[in-house]
Amino acid sequence: MTTTPLIALRGIHKAFGGVRAVDDVSLHLNAGEVVALLGHNGAGKSTLMKMLAGAYPIDAGEIVVNGNAARIASPAASQALGIETIHQTLALADNLDSVANLFLGRELLTRWGTMDDDAMEVAAREVFRRLNPNFTNIRVPVRLLSGGQRQVVAISRALHFNARVLIMDEPCAALGPHERTMVADLVRRLKASGVGIFLITHDMAEVTELSDRYAVMKNGRLVGEGDTAGTTEDELLALIISGRRPQRAA
Repeated sequence: MTTTPLIALRGIHKAFGGVRAVDDVSLHLNAGEVVALLGHNGAGKSTLMKMLAGAYPIDAGEIVVNGNAARIASPAASQALGIETIHQTLALADNLDSVANLFLGRELLTRWGTMDDDAMEVAAREVFRRLNPNFTNIRVPVRLLSGGQRQVVAISRALHFNARVLIMDEPCAALGPHERTMVADLVRRLKASGVGIFLITHDMAEVTELSDRYAVMKNGRLVGEGDTAGTTEDELLALIISGRRPQRAA
């Protein structure tokens, strides 16, 4: 039985002046799947994801969400469709604790119009528990947390507001081995819950460990895609560098 993709990008184009940043790219993402988006800096992968996130308008093409054509004119429109971006910088307020960051800009209020700290803490503990039962120091400023714990906060913020699609930008960059393991566990939990993930990364180990499929971009075009299993690192590197898959020995 054919399932409807969470996201289908069809013939997407984007130009800045005379530069074609994204040139006729089609790509899809299924529920419970990780698609690694690969390519050198300037290949077009971040621009493609920014259009899905509502940061840039598309010049031509179509974005389909859960089988329905969507017009994504702003980040708020993207979020309303269940699409959230986890930026490399995580966009957390370092001086606030994890609960305050979870609800930043979307605080729960009492019937008197004041912030409902108790309700926010109960909800925060529940979503943090789903992702990492060992994460309990939620009332300290996030600047005191490890990189892996900060990822928990950023991802929890997306999930609490019903994200079904995550765009993750270099989630393991600058993390140590223990924290990378923590993030890998988070991704597996997200997959098991049916969340679809576009994973922007340069890390080949991350690609082979976490992704189900890959898509390689070069000079704005999609030059290769397929199942990660059975694809070698050399083949992926060849696509990234030359835009062509190497010939396999007979």
